Amino acid sequence: MVRALLRLILVFVIVIAAAAFFLGWWGGHGRPADHPLGTAGHIDSSRAQQVGAEVGAKTAQAANRASEILSDGALTAKIKSKMALDDSVHARTIDVSTTDHVVTVSGSVRSQAEHDRAVQLARETTGVTSVIDRLTIVR
Repeated sequence: MVRALLRLILVFVIVIAAAAFFLGWWGGHGRPADHPLGTAGHIDSSRAQQVGAEVGAKTAQAANRASEILSDGALTAKIKSKMALDDSVHARTIDVSTTDHVVTVSGSVRSQAEHDRAVQLARETTGVTSVIDRLTIVR
């Protein structure tokens, strides 16, 4: 999950840097003063607007995906914290992962009561749409 987040951030930075470069916000330093800049002819502003809109859409998609990933990570952390604070759950033996607000709990528990409580804590967490139970009872 951390790798996916880092990849997403890297793609986001690359898209922003490319947009900045192509739109002239970056890279204009170091030009000799005796070479004047100018245009000869018509500038196609509609093409620039189209490219800007595409870059904006891709940036929005990346931001939304980053938000989803961070949201899933927050849910996982919240559930693990609830389990750690609950005296009836041995949280170190339970793994929690979240994908698109669907929580998977796996690992081993010592009793049916501990199993039921761990699943309950995951289900009652705000933002969780469903819980996949892969807990095993070890006696």
